[in-house]
Amino acid sequence: MQYNMAYVPGQTMGRLTQRFQAFFLSRWNASYERHVADRKRRLFSGVSGTTLEIGPGTGPNLAYLPPDIHWIGLEPNPYMHPHLDREAQRLNMHLEIRSCFSEAIECEDESVDTVICTLVLCSVRDVPRTLQEILRVLKPGGSLRFIEHVAAEPGTGERRIQRCIRPFWKCVADGCHTDRETEKSLREAGFHRLEVERFRVPYPIIAPHIAGRAFKQEYR
Repeated sequence: MQYNMAYVPGQTMGRLTQRFQAFFLSRWNASYERHVADRKRRLFSGVSGTTLEIGPGTGPNLAYLPPDIHWIGLEPNPYMHPHLDREAQRLNMHLEIRSCFSEAIECEDESVDTVICTLVLCSVRDVPRTLQEILRVLKPGGSLRFIEHVAAEPGTGERRIQRCIRPFWKCVADGCHTDRETEKSLREAGFHRLEVERFRVPYPIIAPHIAGRAFKQEYR
């Protein structure tokens, strides 16, 4: 595994919160994967070449990817890195981890075939900037493949609960916004084509989900 340690401790959350996030995700992932595994297999089918994953966490997506891809992960929480290392050894994969943030991706223009985001856009500091960076690094015809929890329908009790709990949730869940309108952001980002499915998982607050692919236009 290759590390690019540009991380500055305490930039987004304290060390204790970072440790908790790594501990929690390492145990919660198996439960969540039972509800999205089939969807992920379809979504990540055909991934090849250089693949950039934003916020890979403890590495639950690695098992769905070919072991011979050039995988680059942006993971600013250093306590996730040992989990990624163990998963890479289990799958016989080589990982290149970069600790930069998604608003300033350390990749050359048009150098990435596929970008993966799962349960990440809810917590990035600047969604439009992140999506512009993704478009910048994607090769023409490349795709963003995503699964994200999103805001419930406006005017519903579920949406009101998401809004009320958001300040507390952000503190304990690494800046996660319970009511982000991520699909709207994706539609406004400038992708050539967007494919979106809506579905639900059996977890309160984050039940509404979207999954899909967003494509960068090919050169003519």
